[in-house]
Amino acid sequence: MEQSQPQQRRAADQVFEESLEQLEDILQESSAEEEEIPQLYTSSVNEVELAQDLTTIDLAALEDAVADIEQFLEERKKTK
Repeated sequence: MEQSQPQQRRAADQVFEESLEQLEDILQESSAEEEEIPQLYTSSVNEVELAQDLTTIDLAALEDAVADIEQFLEERKKTK
């Protein structure tokens, strides 16, 4: 017997929220691991600066994504 459309939507919503929570956990773990990794010495100052700039950009993007996900989850909790 097929589930009704509202039941299917609720089930899909629950799976989606669980996936978002898993993604948030992964991103937080990844962020924590990056903080623990010491910076390696390289002979070129420009290479180090470039690597730090790229890390900053990626970290900022990840933090924005996590903030968006947290806001989404909070809004979903308010509507339930």
